[in-house]
Amino acid sequence: MRKLLSGLTGLLVLSTLVLALPGTAAAAVWQPKPAPLTTPWTGQVSPTNALPEYPRPQLVRSDWLTLNGVWEFAGAPDLSSPPFGRPLAEGVLVPYPIESALSGIKRHEDHMFYRRTFTTPSGWSGRRVKLNFGAVTWETRVWVNGVSVGTHTGGFDAFSFDITSALRAGANEVIVGVRSTVDGSSYPIGKQRRNPGGIFYTAASGIWQTVWLEPVAANHITRLDTTPDVPAGVLDLVVQGTAGQQVRAEVLTGGRVVGTATGTTGAHLRVPVPNARLWSPDDPFLYDLRVTLGSDVVTGYFGMRSLGKAVVGGVMRPLLNGRFVFQLGTLDQGYWPDGIYTAPTDAALRFDLERQKALGFNMVRKHIKVEPARWYYHADRLGLMVWQDMPSLDAVDDVPNGRAHFESELRRVVDQLKGITSIVQWVPFNEGWGEYDAGRIVNLVRSIDTTRLINHNSGSNCCVSDPDPGNGDVIDDHAYQMSGATRPPDANRVAVLGEFGGLGRRVVGHEWQPGAGFAYGDLFPDEASLTGRYVEITKEVGRFVHTRGLSASVYTEPYDVENEVNGFYTYDRQVLKVSEARVREVNQRVLAIAAGTEVGRGEAISLRVTTAGHTDRHLRHRDGVARTDVITDDLGRLDATFWARPGLADPACLSFESRNFPGRFLRHSALRVRSDAGDGSAAFASDATFCPRAGAGGTVLESRNMPGHYIRHYQENAYLARSGGPNPWDTATSFAADTTWAAVVPLWRSGADLPLDQARSFRVTTAGFTDRYLRHQDGLARTDVVAPGSSALLKADATFVVRRGLAEPSCYSFESRNHPGQYLRHAAFRVRLGASDGTDLFRRDATFCAQPGVGGVRLASVNELGASVRHYAEEVWVAVNGGAHAYDNPTSYDADVSWAVSAPWTP
Repeated sequence: MRKLLSGLTGLLVLSTLVLALPGTAAAAVWQPKPAPLTTPWTGQVSPTNALPEYPRPQLVRSDWLTLNGVWEFAGAPDLSSPPFGRPLAEGVLVPYPIESALSGIKRHEDHMFYRRTFTTPSGWSGRRVKLNFGAVTWETRVWVNGVSVGTHTGGFDAFSFDITSALRAGANEVIVGVRSTVDGSSYPIGKQRRNPGGIFYTAASGIWQTVWLEPVAANHITRLDTTPDVPAGVLDLVVQGTAGQQVRAEVLTGGRVVGTATGTTGAHLRVPVPNARLWSPDDPFLYDLRVTLGSDVVTGYFGMRSLGKAVVGGVMRPLLNGRFVFQLGTLDQGYWPDGIYTAPTDAALRFDLERQKALGFNMVRKHIKVEPARWYYHADRLGLMVWQDMPSLDAVDDVPNGRAHFESELRRVVDQLKGITSIVQWVPFNEGWGEYDAGRIVNLVRSIDTTRLINHNSGSNCCVSDPDPGNGDVIDDHAYQMSGATRPPDANRVAVLGEFGGLGRRVVGHEWQPGAGFAYGDLFPDEASLTGRYVEITKEVGRFVHTRGLSASVYTEPYDVENEVNGFYTYDRQVLKVSEARVREVNQRVLAIAAGTEVGRGEAISLRVTTAGHTDRHLRHRDGVARTDVITDDLGRLDATFWARPGLADPACLSFESRNFPGRFLRHSALRVRSDAGDGSAAFASDATFCPRAGAGGTVLESRNMPGHYIRHYQENAYLARSGGPNPWDTATSFAADTTWAAVVPLWRSGADLPLDQARSFRVTTAGFTDRYLRHQDGLARTDVVAPGSSALLKADATFVVRRGLAEPSCYSFESRNHPGQYLRHAAFRVRLGASDGTDLFRRDATFCAQPGVGGVRLASVNELGASVRHYAEEVWVAVNGGAHAYDNPTSYDADVSWAVSAPWTP
């Protein structure tokens, strides 16, 4: 309540503020409109502090004058009659888009005029004066003192006009006319819509980034293009500005100059950066930059880092500073309930990135929007890699001039942002929206920037996507509930999960439209259930890293957006809907698996060879010794499957228990790796304990009691090896690759065994209900009491023949004893009986992996992640522990999903 009263008080204070514009007949009054939701920063916004920070951190000058604040405003039928010398009726707070509550307008206009006056400081005399705009949607026309000073089209790129010749002494009048027709338009708009709904949101028309004045010398700098060259130890710098001018560039750290170069505008300057400290998410170190052109001195910054791609551990991977770093990100859409496209304050802009970093992410996908320059500065400073989307056309094909406008703005956006350290990938299209000539567009982007990966179309498996042109750097799938596998990488492209998740939870009192919130799946009732589901699907991301060659993932999303309630935070940023500690923990687990310092502790895994030419081989035991083989049969799959247990001699490390010989562990003896039964001794425990270390695209398993020795494959056998040691298997040739293992989903998926092609019945193990059995009735699965005196029909209904899994041979399918050809399967979570329709979906719905349960076996669904067959109120469902539905109730969950495998009622 205290927080609510504070916000209301702030709004009441703001509503009384008035700004008098010099030289006008009346004062423009700004009064914020009520927003459905207010953020913690809404009440901090006023005409005197509307985003007062210097807006361009990479090209900073000491003299400048913000024009943010209250302007006069009016809608118009078109832009043919600028209101020279006459006041406009309304007050608008710049730079908030007119549809926003903070603007004071809160409506859409196709055409509009802004008007205000300003006086240039006397100290600017003798210099040129530029009028700068961070961004305006979409067509902008500007007049100063009745003189047209320029026109610009584009909603996401910055632009400037030299207004010197139009200025006069004293007060100057500036009028900005804007056309923003939004829907059906021939220019990029991203997710803006005049009539928002579903995954499309409120439009953001007019001025939506900072407007400011600055004086410059006649010869001056307009842009700094910075490209770090880490191998050469230099910054490649192109100073854009007045042609043919001499420039001097200095790299500084801590105020100390560490490198200097001179040259001319437009040329490549190679500025030394000796012993460079590299930028990364773990160490986001930034250098300062000072560039001088005559009397024009500007400052900026950059990070030294390299980007690329290469085969690492047998898989094509993206590289940061020469190594594979898994890119774990969120789908950040950049919307605000009070400012729509514009964050209320710079602290708010920074908050979103700080919180994502705190949740354990190291990347942000900036989705279908371009942010103000300060957003990228915060990402650079915090250490968050960025995928930059190009805002899309509104999914209409071939609108007049649409492609020309798209490509023109795409060029300008990439040009303006290519000096941003944190940007690691360009994404021209999303899910096929407005997609055309994707192969040519990839080449267009590459012609502007050769240093970053290009993702031609995020979600190219989805929606209205065109055929894959094949010339990008990325294979990008969207798979929201992680129920299907992503495509693997190929010889030239990395594989990423460009969107997943979309898990929803409504929070009363924090909804855009109460009761209208939706998600991309079920709505979860509380923090525990939402967090639990996030943990489950993110663990699957971790399994995909080495099993599917996955290199990045993007969770939807960090905060709710309008009626989408699938954020970690509510739209007003007031409520964190998940457990921060649990989200951070599972995120760190994924990053550790990718780095090789974790291998899926507590789960069954297989260890794949990563050495080039041998990546089809797995570590297995045979006749008591460890070796590598190409696995083709059931015995091999079982032999190559191990439980990753806490280390017998050190729980921080690992021990690997045989799947098909419980109690036997991988251990070393006389430097040979073998599988032996534990004898309970400290010596055995030490020999059977290995510590995971970061490897070359996987994990290195270091002996706990022989540091510096690692499990290595050598001529099909497995040894404990030391690089450069005295034995043949210690040879340094390919040592790093031979000792690196990819921990993958187990080749044998079931952790418990069932008798194939034999009839069995499945008894409930929950206390008080152990006389009940799984059966089918009228096509649905349920549990009923079955006893020797029960009818023959009931006994037959409660009997199933165990078959090899229809979708996975190491799992199981259950054929009805009295309806041959019909199998237990789930649909809409309910378990039922059905005949195969030949589809992959049926096969997956009818396949269950047996796992150890509490007093029985658990039957885990293959395609409903984390769900197992459960009885609930006599019905049978596939349920998750603590999920979104009534049958997911965690009470007695472990017992309810455990079934005792018993003799068949009908043999």
